[in-house]
Amino acid sequence: MISERKVLTALGVLAITQLIGWGTLGLPAVLGRDMAADLEMDLTAVFAGSSVLYMAMGLCSPLLARPFVRYGGRLVMIAGTLLAAPGYALLAAAHGPIAYFAAWLLLGISGSATLSTAAYIVLNEVAGSRARSAIGALMLVTGLSSSIFWPVGSVIAAHIGWRGTCLVYAGLLLLVSLPLLIFVLPQGRPDHGLAPASAAGLPGEAPSPGTFHLLVVAIGLNAFVSMGLSAVLIELLKAEGLTAVEAIGLGSMLGVVQISARALDLLGGGRWDGITTALAAGGALPVAMLLLIVAGGSYAVAAVFILIYGLGSGALAVARATMPLVFYDKAAFAKASARMALPLNLLSAVSAPILVALLTRYGSNALLGVTLLCSSAALLMLLLLRRRRPAPGASPRASHPWLAAIPKQRG
Repeated sequence: MISERKVLTALGVLAITQLIGWGTLGLPAVLGRDMAADLEMDLTAVFAGSSVLYMAMGLCSPLLARPFVRYGGRLVMIAGTLLAAPGYALLAAAHGPIAYFAAWLLLGISGSATLSTAAYIVLNEVAGSRARSAIGALMLVTGLSSSIFWPVGSVIAAHIGWRGTCLVYAGLLLLVSLPLLIFVLPQGRPDHGLAPASAAGLPGEAPSPGTFHLLVVAIGLNAFVSMGLSAVLIELLKAEGLTAVEAIGLGSMLGVVQISARALDLLGGGRWDGITTALAAGGALPVAMLLLIVAGGSYAVAAVFILIYGLGSGALAVARATMPLVFYDKAAFAKASARMALPLNLLSAVSAPILVALLTRYGSNALLGVTLLCSSAALLMLLLLRRRRPAPGASPRASHPWLAAIPKQRG
């Protein structure tokens, strides 16, 4: 029987460590222009650091599939945190593009072992059948990362500069995150083997393997929009006519709106699954983009944009994490999540530089037009996925015969 205290302890530890992990990575979103001036780099190149981060995360995530299954998420997260602190130290010491991008590479490698995917795997190990609600609760808290760290990072940098801020972030990882992971986070029960697909013992025709690709495309396109906009949101609001203070203040409210959407999903409990959440939220993103294209230019319109986009993107963040639970059982979740992270992070990697390039060269409407197309295409993929949802009572694994190709873990 799953211990309530164990699940709550895991949630508390992961909430704090994910807040720190994601919050600290938002450094360029607030201090990008200061970093560009100090490093004598173009603003687009500074934001490309996030591309290196997500590229490294995407490439490393499949390599961590077996360690996640063999050793469990907790040990992998501890190892990743030990790599993250030197990454911020290297970033603080950077004086040119080589060291700058090397720092983001190191942070990306560590992120593949510590951020979202790793946290969801730990909760799946600890919470079992209650993993969906546990993930929703975690994301309810971690959605505040930008709301906390954007203004806090701006205040810290005003006193000690962006380099000093990097060192403060390294200290948070070593003095807060690492001890929590080592001494407080409960040890889950990793699955040391995967049964063959036939073990499900369900007769009948298996759904098309194309379901996996639809899932990846839908998740990836929405991640492209949300990750890219998170990186350039303040610059976008400035381009719409807001002052720097108004842009940071309004942008910081995005996290509050996003967790409100996540709270609604959490309160829904088991009444709907990740696909239903994604469909309801996916329609909000194109509406938000159209609003800013047609009526942008004022603080009031920008505030409505933040509200609509925040509600949609907040609920979609939960859906991205929980949609795989519709199609994969516990034994397949760790490997499936790690493998999905590759295309997901590659799309996230290119989103920030593409969007900032569109913004700086062609204006805000070009950026919004691209995000409108991507979010609309993702909504179409979700509509197709709804028709492929497994029948009630069916094993999620049975719907994916390609999982049989994953070799059984030995040892």
